[in-house]
Amino acid sequence: MAKTSMIERQKKREKLVEQYAAKRAALKEQIRDESLSLADRVKLSMKLAKLPRNSSATRLHNRCEISGRPKAYYRKLKMSRIALRDYASVGQIPGMVKSSW
Repeated sequence: MAKTSMIERQKKREKLVEQYAAKRAALKEQIRDESLSLADRVKLSMKLAKLPRNSSATRLHNRCEISGRPKAYYRKLKMSRIALRDYASVGQIPGMVKSSW
């Protein structure tokens, strides 16, 4: 089980990313506009840099929704390999059976 503080920090990041997504996208679009002068584009990039760091989508890390584990994460199932194995062994994932031979 991951530390509760790490899980809460991740939730806070997700909230910030959602809050600033439109603003960041608009600023990035203006920065890419080559009709603006270089000085204006630099000012816009400074404005972008002043936004909170955690509002960037690249700061997010996938975590297991069950245990909070950050590694060995399956995107399709939104869980880690360990949680997947536990749930499969109990039979809580339809169509999945733990193999043994």
